[in-house]
Amino acid sequence: MSSANLSRDEASRRAASIALREVRVELDLAGAPERARTGFPTVTTLTFDASEAETWLDFIGESVDRVVVDGDEREVRWDGARIQLDGLGGSHVVRVEAVAAYSRSGEGMHRFHDPVDGETYLYTQYEPADSRRVMACFEQPDLKAAYTFRVVAPAGWHVLSNQSPAHVVSGIGVQTVEFAPTLPISSFITSVAAGPYARIDGEWMRDDQRIALGVLCRASLAEHLEADEILEVTRQGLDFFTDVFAYPYPWGKYDQIFVPEYNLGAMENPGLVTFTEAYISRGAATDAQRGARANTILHEMAHMWFGDLVTMRWWDDLWLKESFADYMGTHASAAATRFTDAWARFANSRKTWAYRQDQLPTTHPIVADIPDLEAAKLNFDGITYAKGASVLKQLVAFVGEEAFFEGARRYFAAHAFGNTTLGDLLDQLEAASGQPLRDWSRSWLETSGVSALWLETDAEGRRVIVQDSGEVAPRPHRLRVGLYDVVDGTLALRERIEVTVDQERTEVQIPDADLILLNDEDLTYAKVRLDERSLSTVAASLSTMSDDLARGLIWSSLWNATRDGELAATRYLEIVRAHAPAEPNVALLSATLLNAAFAIGHYVVDDERARQRRSWVDSTWAALQSADSGSDAQLAWARAFAAASSFDDSRAADVRAILDGDAPQGLPMDADLRWLLLTALATTGHADAEAIAAEHAADDTAAGRTAEIRALASRPDASTRAAAWESAWNDLDLSNDHLDATISGFRAGGRRDLIARFDEQYFERIRGAWAERSIELAQRLVLGLFPASESTDAVDAWLDQNADAPGALRRLVIESRDDLARDLRVRAAQAGL
Repeated sequence: MSSANLSRDEASRRAASIALREVRVELDLAGAPERARTGFPTVTTLTFDASEAETWLDFIGESVDRVVVDGDEREVRWDGARIQLDGLGGSHVVRVEAVAAYSRSGEGMHRFHDPVDGETYLYTQYEPADSRRVMACFEQPDLKAAYTFRVVAPAGWHVLSNQSPAHVVSGIGVQTVEFAPTLPISSFITSVAAGPYARIDGEWMRDDQRIALGVLCRASLAEHLEADEILEVTRQGLDFFTDVFAYPYPWGKYDQIFVPEYNLGAMENPGLVTFTEAYISRGAATDAQRGARANTILHEMAHMWFGDLVTMRWWDDLWLKESFADYMGTHASAAATRFTDAWARFANSRKTWAYRQDQLPTTHPIVADIPDLEAAKLNFDGITYAKGASVLKQLVAFVGEEAFFEGARRYFAAHAFGNTTLGDLLDQLEAASGQPLRDWSRSWLETSGVSALWLETDAEGRRVIVQDSGEVAPRPHRLRVGLYDVVDGTLALRERIEVTVDQERTEVQIPDADLILLNDEDLTYAKVRLDERSLSTVAASLSTMSDDLARGLIWSSLWNATRDGELAATRYLEIVRAHAPAEPNVALLSATLLNAAFAIGHYVVDDERARQRRSWVDSTWAALQSADSGSDAQLAWARAFAAASSFDDSRAADVRAILDGDAPQGLPMDADLRWLLLTALATTGHADAEAIAAEHAADDTAAGRTAEIRALASRPDASTRAAAWESAWNDLDLSNDHLDATISGFRAGGRRDLIARFDEQYFERIRGAWAERSIELAQRLVLGLFPASESTDAVDAWLDQNADAPGALRRLVIESRDDLARDLRVRAAQAGL
């Protein structure tokens, strides 16, 4: 194992011997605008007590120039990841002078040069273990300290960190900003951002507490920043969490900054939350997009308590922050903002992520076994987030909402500024609810796999709910069963029945109904199968239901049955064509359109695929024409039409007409939609490099440059795809976003005839890429270029021959292999459905 890949055992031993008290970090970012300058000076001073003679600090950068211990110069012993220290015992002050590297991968100190105005922007991103790319540190969550940052930056820039500035000294062309010390936090949630960002200020007040609010983005995006709504959601969230947690927001200020080329949705750095710029729409945005942004704002805000105030001891208990934040973000959205459909979006989309992840051979319990940092990096997944949140919703149904929140309040009070494990949380929840939860925890948090539930009726009319939990014992489910009837052409609720299911077969008293919906209101985590009568009812009447959450659950059930090979892909597509045009919730509509396109590309049999693609282009075109002018649905169908036109060119003339100005009335033709349409033409051979260059000239922005790369790589000729292939693997100057665009272009249009010849090279290259690239970029290559071949023979051979490959790399390959095997299995099953 590389010395950069810290193990859990090493971290535990180090934590037992070190008591970290203070860290001072001095960064010289004055030279950041100079593109030729690859690194920046960083000086870290750590004050700690050591009970053993030897330890190490973590640092990855260009050089380590000096190490000083208690005023004495020491020999620099640095292997590229660890700085060795010896002769310790008692209290020490260690100073490390080094040069860190500016990043293009979104790891550490990311630097971005804006093509619009030439300005330079910096921000940091660390989780789980990249603060060592900016400062020498103890890179593990259970060694907390007060951090003081001092930053030298160009004059005129906004310079930000977790705390407010304590001192600012202006010089000639530069400024030096020293920030107030933080409260005790882990290194991975410290943060710095600097650049000529545009800033909107606000304030939140509650009793005698006044919190300064800031919303920032690049100056060239400022006109698109919906700061008023962002500030409104922020105030609503602070009101909500202050009330339910009964612990005042502890971090002094609340800045939220939208940054370029960001790898995540957002990051919960206390006092300086970072977000992807994808949450800023350069043109039209649907209400679903705004709802997703609000959910993320509230997810990160929940982390101010779950994760920042109280932090997991090691990454095994990552769920202690992510599952709770995912649950709280959705709960707060529904309870405190205008986005009251948040649970419908969660049931239909977020849980789909969990269901997929939980059926992979690499699935794991919510409380995971994380032996090292590489494993931690891959566990920011659908289990840790969406399944964990789903299981917490079941816990609320089990113990009651008030007991759940009282347990959370006790948890914060007992462990503020400390580190915890699962047992610490269960102690507080048991005390608050008066119920034993260890058995519940073993069933839900410490086992893996998703349960499936369905209703069976025997010849005498007796009914049982069947639970299939795979290799684990049946889980306890508290759920509701909805009975729906078709009344005057509308599928309407008759009643809901509360049921506890804790056996493989649970006898229930459920009357007949046109639709029997298990897990109505989505209280538990399980795949639900529809009986044949219910399926027929849904096929005829789904869009007549008024309840968003119920429709979301049904769309989810249909999709799970399709990807499990239990519902014919063509029947699923028939239901989509019949009911998606009338779907009023744009979040459910958008997710359904993506699933339909995926089903055509992956689950429809080969001989039928071209016909289905032609039919899907026609369906999206017809729905686009009939959608209400200027509606969210119109925009969703336009995007779906553009995507479908990348696979079938029968409506290329219509695509061109829209680009030339003949768009449906009310459709907002912003730059992003134009690029989707033009890329469809490029992918099918109806737009050349000259047309793409002209579009880029009209949209000479960062997003425009990324879209240009994607469109150029999408052109359907062998030499273009070969160039994209070589660029992805060999062009080390590609940023994270540009690498994504190159990979997307290489795979565009499903043209296996153009790229199948690279399958063998893929397996020859991935180990080298994993060893040489950062994990963020290597992961993009491994996942994005995995061959969609007609058998698993090649990947099986690689796995057999590479048993000694890093565990994280093998996990990605195993998961990709499972996706391919599912595609092949489901296609093979279609004839019998």
